[in-house]
Amino acid sequence: MSRLDELIQELCPDGVEYKTLGELGKFYGGITGKSKDDFTDGNVKFITYKNVYSNPALDIDVDDKVKISDNENQRTLEYGDVIFTGSSETPDECGISSVLTQQTNEKLYLNSFCFVFRFNDTSIMLPNFSKHLFRSSELRYQIGKTANGVTRFNVSKKLMEKVKFPVPPLEVQREIVRILDSFTELTAELTAELTARKKQYEFYRDDLLKVDDSIKTVALEEIADIGTGSSNTNEGLEEGLYPFYVRSQEPLRKNEYEYDETAIITAGDGVGVGKVYHYVEGKYALHQRAYRIHINTPEVLPKYYFHYMKSAFLPYIQKTMFQGSVASIRRPMLNKFPVPVPSLEVQKKIIDVLENFESICSDLNIGLPAEIEARQKQYEYYRDALLTYAATGKIIPRQTDRQTDRQTDRQTDRQTDRQTDRQA
Repeated sequence: MSRLDELIQELCPDGVEYKTLGELGKFYGGITGKSKDDFTDGNVKFITYKNVYSNPALDIDVDDKVKISDNENQRTLEYGDVIFTGSSETPDECGISSVLTQQTNEKLYLNSFCFVFRFNDTSIMLPNFSKHLFRSSELRYQIGKTANGVTRFNVSKKLMEKVKFPVPPLEVQREIVRILDSFTELTAELTAELTARKKQYEFYRDDLLKVDDSIKTVALEEIADIGTGSSNTNEGLEEGLYPFYVRSQEPLRKNEYEYDETAIITAGDGVGVGKVYHYVEGKYALHQRAYRIHINTPEVLPKYYFHYMKSAFLPYIQKTMFQGSVASIRRPMLNKFPVPVPSLEVQKKIIDVLENFESICSDLNIGLPAEIEARQKQYEYYRDALLTYAATGKIIPRQTDRQTDRQTDRQTDRQTDRQTDRQA
């Protein structure tokens, strides 16, 4: 019998009590009344939307700053706070949670596009348990149903108050955290290794794409047709005939297309600005706030421009953007983006080198990306299974097949070997 079994039989053999957010705490907003200048020379730490969206446990080791004067009445974050994103293009991505799991004396201020849930009694739930609970499948389903909208969805705090969840005894919470953290720690180690490889790739990419004075440089508008789409996010389907590119890394689907061409797609506003890029060949639909760039000259290979834009565009646009608002690209910024045009032979060599390197870093069927993907699925299964077991005493059926199990076992062996080698 496992330690978790023992704790459940001892402390909650008949299941656990369910509570709603409205019963256990209150919601609060982020900072208000800030201008662009307040984010250019800040004096205190500022928690961005992306920080919340990307991290189940809030990252507080950040350089983002906002200017707050001594006499301002702005709310700060506290240990145990559960922070939620307030809006997104799809209801499934609304209300993504992040928890302040570290105790700190630093004042942390939250962006205005997120909101906070604070427990009335902070001893009722371990912050490290909250970070797993509020990203579980059941909680994500409930939270997704609180979002309303047409082109952009916003979370209703009134409906959020009705979100119901189990509250196991603290000892049960602690044991679940111990088990689940062991999964996430291994995934984090693999991710750090992949991140190092990606940085290596970016270094070589940027070095390959350095602008030489001998190379002709032109404005993007001279070599490309640039435009936006006409579709809204709510027109997306789970299954459709054509890819539908919105402003996030994952495209949706539609049964109608707007363009039939080779193009580079990038987000026009939101957290994906300067970071989301797609290379498309063929028919596709496009969001009204995403840009298409269709290279219209034989002197430039579209794939070369795709790699160059990923390397140079973000530093270019960061000169005119700031973190305090929703970042956005204006058409003149794209028009004047300078593009070096080496010979076609050089362009082809650059493409070959970068495509090979990128596949090693990004292909989900090989290497580290495949390991991380398998580990994440394994973690998600055990997270939902353990939370269900703690609440009801029942185990949810496993969704993976024996082949996936064997793959996971092999990956565990390889990871153990790497750890042993490092310790030797």
